[in-house]
Parts: sequence; structure tokens; C-alpha cells
Amino acid sequence: MVFYQSCRHLSEVVKWSSAYTGTVLWSCLNVRSLSPLSVCYKPAVRWKSSADGEKRQERQRAHMARGLPKQKPIVGVKEVIVVASGKGGVGKSTTAVNLALGLMANDQSKTVGLLDADVYGPSIPKLMNLKGNPELTELSLQVYSVFFSMSMGFLVEDTAPIVWRGLMVMSAIEKLLRQVDWGSLDYLVIDMPPGTGDVQLSITQNIPIAGAVIVSTPQDIALLDARRGAEMFRKVNVPVLGLVQNMSVFQCPKCSHQTHIFGSDGVKELACALGVEVLGDIPLHLKIRETSDKGQPMVVSCPDSPEVIVS
Repeated sequence: MVFYQSCRHLSEVVKWSSAYTGTVLWSCLNVRSLSPLSVCYKPAVRWKSSADGEKRQERQRAHMARGLPKQKPIVGVKEVIVVASGKGGVGKSTTAVNLALGLMANDQSKTVGLLDADVYGPSIPKLMNLKGNPELTELSLQVYSVFFSMSMGFLVEDTAPIVWRGLMVMSAIEKLLRQVDWGSLDYLVIDMPPGTGDVQLSITQNIPIAGAVIVSTPQDIALLDARRGAEMFRKVNVPVLGLVQNMSVFQCPKCSHQTHIFGSDGVKELACALGVEVLGDIPLHLKIRETSDKGQPMVVSCPDSPEVIVS
């Protein structure tokens, strides 16, 4: 095997190896400009014992532990609750908004904040009918908008796409957590993006979280991703408070016939398998969609409706 090296002089020994079976060892010596580089390689078969595998896993865990940031609470925030979903389009943001407002309505002595952590697709401003840029305090901290909410949607135009790589997203999340003057909050509800990616990892590694609420429809495809989300939280030691079954049933407004469009009781079966509770069963209702589009959450606009008092 022949390669060409453009370096003028190279007198070091370059070695590359892998811990897996069939390791290829490469070495090169005294390479000159535009001269052919002959690389000798041979398979190095190494049989690993179970003890070697355990030691390797221990070393990997130790390296990961050293690389993880230390969790620091957000100043003034007592408890953080994250609302997550494995798949988009299951009503996670709608649930997060109504949960935050419901906590305030249930006990008016409590102060509740709402953080939209979905950097690529912020929807809290639309759901809350909020606009405008946040102001800055004397300490250069961003002041949240009314109703204690903060979102990337307040910092960009409505139709402007956010085309960022992972590191930029992680930096933005850090600023939304640490550089917002949240004041004194009993609860901070975080609307997570769908999936199990950089944002989820950044938040769970940076701040202590009281628990996660996972939203899903009863559909099998959504349930698969919901289970992945639950397992992700367990791996990072975040307790799963329970599941919310959204769009569970559609009731005809004329004849009251009920149809389970996305299946029935799928979330309840998943909750049983995970050993957690079903926190709510929300129907598929036109009023929920209409109030969300108008920026008038159901908990505020229709507090006595059956859709708000979930079973």
C-alpha cells in the first residue's frame, strides 16, 4: 500500500492502533517531500478476557466522569422540571405551557418560570402570544418576558432559521440557563426539544433536575421514542416523574362517539413497563388546537373545561 506525503521532512514514528480485534498498526519513518510512503500493516488479533473488558469499562467511566461538568443550581431556582418527548409533534410544548400555568393556578403563592430549550424550533412565544426582545439588567443578565418565560424565539425573527452546530447550541443553552435573571422561582419548567441529543445532555449535566415528564401519543412509533427518552433520563440519573398520554381519544362533537385515532392505552402500558405513573390523559380536541394557535393556553382561557381537568 503506497501513500504520498507532502511534508518536507517527517522523522517521527506515527502509530495508530485500536482496542478492537483485528487491529491495524501503521508506522512510517523518514518520509520526504512527495516521496512514496510505504505503510506496512498486519492484523493484531488480541483476545480479551472478561476481566480485561471490565477494567476497560472502569477506565472509560473514570474518563467520562472527569470530563463531565459539575452540576450547579440556577441562582434563585428551587426545582427544575423538564418536559420531554422522544418524537416531535406529540404536544410536548403545549403540555409544558399548560403545566407551568397550571402550577401557578393550583397554588398562587408559587412562582413558576418557563424556559423554551428547543433552540431550532422555539414555539413558546407563539403558544403564549408573546413578542419582543428581552431587556438587560445592570449585570448584563437578560430579563425574561412576562409570565416568567424565556425562549430563543424572543431573540430571532419569527421566520429566521437557526442553523447552528452542536457546540453553538450548547453555548446558547448555557446562556439561557445562566444569563437570564430568573429571580426567585419555586419551579422552572423547561420545554425540551424532541429526541435525546446535545441539548438534553447539556441541560442534564449542567443543572440538578427534580424530574422529567415525558409526553407521548398512544401510537407505537411515538412510544418507541418515548421509551428511549425515559432510558436516557435514567442513564443520567434524572427521575422520570411520569408520562402524559396526549391525543388519546377523539370525541365527535355531534354524536359523542369516541375514536382512538392513534391507538388506545399505549402510554399506560409503557408507564407500567417503566414503573412510573400516567400523570394525565389528554384528548384530541379542536379547542386545544385553537387556543394554542391564538396564544391563549387552555389552563388560562378555559380553566373549567373537561380538557383541562385531565384524568
